[in-house]
Amino acid sequence: MPTTPTPARPAHSNYRWIICSLLLFSTTFNYLDRQVISFLKEYYCTPVAQGGFGWSNTEFSNLTSFFTAFYAGMTMVAGWVIDKIGTKLGLALSLVLWSVCGVLNAFVGRVLLMHILIRSAFGIGEGGNFPASIKTVAEWFPKKERALATGIFNSGSNLGAMIAALVVPWCMVYFGYERGWRMAFVLTGAIGFVWLGFWFWLYDTPANQRRLSQTEFDYIHSDGEVEAKTGDSGDRAAVPWRKLLCYRQTWAFFWGKFLTDGVWWFYLFWLPDYLQKQFGMTAKEVWLPTFIVYGVAIVGSIYGGGIPMTFIKHGLPVYQARMRAMLIIAIFPMVVLSTQYLGDVHHFGRMAVIFAVATICVAAAAHQAWSANLFTTVSDMFPKKAVGTVTGIGAMAGGVGGVVMQKLAGYWTDAFVETPQTAYLLMFIVCAASYLIAWGAIKTLVPRHKTITDL
Repeated sequence: MPTTPTPARPAHSNYRWIICSLLLFSTTFNYLDRQVISFLKEYYCTPVAQGGFGWSNTEFSNLTSFFTAFYAGMTMVAGWVIDKIGTKLGLALSLVLWSVCGVLNAFVGRVLLMHILIRSAFGIGEGGNFPASIKTVAEWFPKKERALATGIFNSGSNLGAMIAALVVPWCMVYFGYERGWRMAFVLTGAIGFVWLGFWFWLYDTPANQRRLSQTEFDYIHSDGEVEAKTGDSGDRAAVPWRKLLCYRQTWAFFWGKFLTDGVWWFYLFWLPDYLQKQFGMTAKEVWLPTFIVYGVAIVGSIYGGGIPMTFIKHGLPVYQARMRAMLIIAIFPMVVLSTQYLGDVHHFGRMAVIFAVATICVAAAAHQAWSANLFTTVSDMFPKKAVGTVTGIGAMAGGVGGVVMQKLAGYWTDAFVETPQTAYLLMFIVCAASYLIAWGAIKTLVPRHKTITDL
């Protein structure tokens, strides 16, 4: 790597933020494709005699659980593969698989088993997005900017859900129910291939990126980490899972993800159903409150990623600043303990839906802020060559937690079919407590920052 810019390199650049924008759009398409089925639940669960699929809540939860389970299992494998083959090829292959399966979902008819098979393959493809993205952030950003960069790209999970809230109901209205559900899968699945062209055109590792200035390259590596200065250090350098599982830091991330990721899965797949059952909304009406929830969550993702920087500027070490920020963030989801009270139309009339959605907005924003910081703890503690694998292990744990939450939601909404308000009260209690429990587990396992240096 030259020490001064050459004619092939700019004198100044902020190219790392272009890389961050690529990750933002990848995550947007990842969640856009994932979110389609949540807006089709009402149609899936409508009796066959009325034109729907005739599924029960439990059968719908089986569909989301199989997707989540295969997604969880694949993230662990994907993280290790991406550490081996590099982020450029790894993320590209992941997107191709999930986009193809997303389109294929339109052609499987009404049989639940066929939907489960395709959605499981879809989950395998989606499993590579976060391990690749977190590894890319570790390669392209110094530690003090990683939570912010993660928060920015992670806001794509909200953008994707917001777009789905617009696109899927529009497809159902414009094309009619029988064609609309199919077109929703086709349109959302196909758009990812546009991103693929930009990824191959614009992405390379910092050491090989000619659009990157020497000044920015030195800033990216200002933490003193020497990996990736001569190429993609992930290639042929992945660390075995069994070795990583010997570290308390790995288990801290594992439990942090397991205890909190399921909450986000619940909001993704069950928020439209909650609005329909709590307030009698139709499928055409739920788009606005869900759009608002995910829009507010973007603020949490970006701002939450920047909170540790405030503490760092006041002299706190990076890990201590991160944990303090996460403790503050973990308090805010407790607000959903009041959701069912504030959402009682007998007490608050038309304002009930506003109050209930407001509490969920706060909780969703807090989750995204939490997630941005939790992801970044991996690159705080592990060398870059292990980031993808550890992220995959944690994402697998989060997926398993997601399966548990999906099954709980399906079981309770069927058990309390006459009083769904009770089912959702129980779910909100679980959601409220998860983050403080997770923070306690992380702090117990890693009370003080210790970087892994012997891999």
